[in-house]
Amino acid sequence: MVLGEPQAVDLDLVDLENALLRAAVGDYALEAAVLLLVNSGWLPQLQRAALIAIALDGDADGGPWAAVQWADLDGALRTGAITGTGGRRRLLRAAAGLADGQLVDLADLTAGVDRPELTLLLAAVAHAAGSHEQADVVRGEDGVPAGSRALGPVVGWPVRD
Repeated sequence: MVLGEPQAVDLDLVDLENALLRAAVGDYALEAAVLLLVNSGWLPQLQRAALIAIALDGDADGGPWAAVQWADLDGALRTGAITGTGGRRRLLRAAAGLADGQLVDLADLTAGVDRPELTLLLAAVAHAAGSHEQADVVRGEDGVPAGSRALGPVVGWPVRD
C-alpha cells in the first residue's frame, strides 16, 4: 500500500514505462524520447534517482501519468546520482533534446555512439519525424489514386527481449 504522494519507485518498470508513454501519446518527439530512454536502459536509474514525476489523474483506463524531470538531468549526471557510459549519456542528452528542446551537439553525439546506440538514435529521430505514420499513394494502372500503403518507420525500434 502506498501512502502519501505516489512516486516513480512505487511502480514496476512496465507500469512506469506505460505511464510515461500515456503522457507522451500524440507528441512524436516526446514519445521518441521516452522510447529512447526505455530502450537504452535509463529508466531504472531515473526511477531510483527520483527524476520521474507521477500524476494519478490519468486517462480513461485509470492509469497514472509520468514525466521525466528533464531540467534535472544535467545536475544528476554532475553529482553522480545517475551514471552511464559515454554513449548512453549521449542518448540521454538526445532524449532530453527531443523532449525538452535541450541543445545537442550532433558532432559529439554521433561520434560517441556504438552501432546499437546509433540504431536507437536513428529510430528515435525517425519516430520523432513521424515516419512510422507515413504512407505512400497507391495508383491504379490508369494513374488515379487507389488508396495508400503504409511505409513503416525509416528505422524501426529494435525488438526488446
